Amino acid sequence: MGKKLNELAGDGSETHLVQTIRDSAANIWLAGLGAFAKAQEEGGKLFEALVKEGEAVQNRTSKQAQEAIGDVKSKATGTWDKLEQVFVDRVARALHSLDVPTKHDIDALSKRVHELTKVAEKLSAKLDEDSDGGKTGEAAEDASKPATKKASPRAHS
Repeated sequence: MGKKLNELAGDGSETHLVQTIRDSAANIWLAGLGAFAKAQEEGGKLFEALVKEGEAVQNRTSKQAQEAIGDVKSKATGTWDKLEQVFVDRVARALHSLDVPTKHDIDALSKRVHELTKVAEKLSAKLDEDSDGGKTGEAAEDASKPATKKASPRAHS
């Protein structure tokens, strides 16, 4: 190392060597300050570039997360739907084995009762017409009753 310093000093005088070391130290110091200034100057640009890149990464990952959530949600919904259908089928089988009528059975019976009620009303009206000989209302009721003799008030005395 001493050899290099002597070569830098040139003629070998000690003052010249000290001056060369000072100049070298000053150059190192200035290079450090320059690097610091450059880092500050480009650091702002670098920081902004990193923020933009971070936003882009966040957007991409957010989209991917939303897609993944959507997939999981649809799979979960499908699974719940299947589970619900299995439950409904098993309950229906159990009720059927106990001969409990289904809603469909009750609706069909209700419809049939309604139809039979209409038929019975028509038949009843037709029977009333036939037995009355065309009379209606109170006269029809009187005609359908058998005639009875009223006892005179004197007979009981």
